[in-house]
Amino acid sequence: MTQPPSPLRRGWTTGSCATAAAKAAWLVLQGHEPPASVWITLPSGKEVAFSLCQFSGTPDAPCAAVIKDAGDDPDITHGAMIRCTVRALAAGSGIVFRAGPGVGTITRPGLPLPPGEPAINPTPRAMIRTALTQANNAIPPDAEVTISIDNGQELAQHTLNGRLGIVEGLSILGTTGIVMPFSCSAWIESIHRGVDVARAEKLPHILAATGNVSEKAGQALYGLPDMALIEMGDFAGGLLKYLRHHPVPRLSIAGGIAKMTKLGQGCLDLHSSRSQADMPALADLAAQHGAPHGLPEQIKTSPTVAEAFLLAASHTYPLGSLIAHKAWEVAQHTLSPAPTQLDVLVFDRAGRLVGKADGPFAL
Repeated sequence: MTQPPSPLRRGWTTGSCATAAAKAAWLVLQGHEPPASVWITLPSGKEVAFSLCQFSGTPDAPCAAVIKDAGDDPDITHGAMIRCTVRALAAGSGIVFRAGPGVGTITRPGLPLPPGEPAINPTPRAMIRTALTQANNAIPPDAEVTISIDNGQELAQHTLNGRLGIVEGLSILGTTGIVMPFSCSAWIESIHRGVDVARAEKLPHILAATGNVSEKAGQALYGLPDMALIEMGDFAGGLLKYLRHHPVPRLSIAGGIAKMTKLGQGCLDLHSSRSQADMPALADLAAQHGAPHGLPEQIKTSPTVAEAFLLAASHTYPLGSLIAHKAWEVAQHTLSPAPTQLDVLVFDRAGRLVGKADGPFAL
């Protein structure tokens, strides 16, 4: 007998780690011995403890560090050293946030904070304010809080920060303080922020792609800047539903044959574990749109959309265009009533355009 899989272990956001480091540094600044651990309050009100791994700095500007544990999530910042230096400011200054080495700075509008601010998101800022107030006998202190991440600038190259206009490092993130393994919500949140930046920059055209091949091919086709690219992945619904209420002038959706087939069949979550292409339905669709005799039956019994596409190509039947038009219909319905001009691009694995639609069926 096989054992059931163990539940995936949750982790902590960079915001939670920075909050713990800030509280520890503040306690040292107030004359306490460096603590082995501190308790912080999550946005939910739950209290959790963090171990401190290192102290440095000076008596007037102590620095505390926490190693981030992302649990079982494949987080680029898992194991990163999150450092926080705190120093006192003049009365009435409040809490001022600074970006140290490895933490980015915002350069474009559209994010939750204005250009010029350190990329320390609103929820982590609120958590740090709460932690320092708790450590200061319930009195909000006047303090400068500088957060840094070891090797953060290098790690940021593996994130979407560059596209969002966040330069020279990572963001201090988190809305709950907890990292949910393989978090769909985090990916969808990054899609929404990409749309926000594009809207703030008044970009006339954005491209959302399911993967790297379709993204590069779509970008080359239209000559779009990196800022106009949205890494949609499998979350077509997360993109389209957001754009319904936050429209852009023009949207191109680019993807491979199988994922665009699933979109055309009404699937808004394109992940292989959550949706499958319906081959009999694809065969019926081809039969309704002039497929040569015998091809629909071949498509119906094909194990994959890729094989069905090769069969269609051998009959010179434009299955890619059929897939693109069905995907356009579903995407357009989901977008409605947003005044967004929509087109759908279907690419094969080599990045060749094999289907395009910018309106209803016209095969």
